[in-house]
Amino acid sequence: MLDQGKEEPVLELKKSITIRPYEERDFPAIHELNKAEGWSNLAEKREDTKQAWRHSNAAFIAEMEGQVVGCLRGLTDGHITFYIAELLVHPDWRGQKLGTYLLNFIHSLYPKTRFELLASQTSRTFYESLGYRAFCGFRKTIDE
Repeated sequence: MLDQGKEEPVLELKKSITIRPYEERDFPAIHELNKAEGWSNLAEKREDTKQAWRHSNAAFIAEMEGQVVGCLRGLTDGHITFYIAELLVHPDWRGQKLGTYLLNFIHSLYPKTRFELLASQTSRTFYESLGYRAFCGFRKTIDE
């Protein structure tokens, strides 16, 4: 979702992949991607995750022939920081630069911002290959 008055961006990649703003009809596919990735916290908290997508100020889908093949959800102030909450690519589309396209697309919308994110051991090399650097961070829920 973008600020009021901004035109909703759409980007076509390789003529068959489109990056477009998230719509609620996309959530079942996102939920399946979360489950397939093993992100049990997001999968188990389905309604909370759905609300997170609804209320994020940057939420985009990569689709091919009407099928969701990737997604990116983030939060930004639009000037300094863009926090990438989730970046997922369908397993069949990994290694084809779709994650890189999604990141470049978002950065083109918010060129002043620095990207911040959490990475897993398996995604660390992907981000490092794009020039991201590790930094120290902390996390805590109210119940911890």
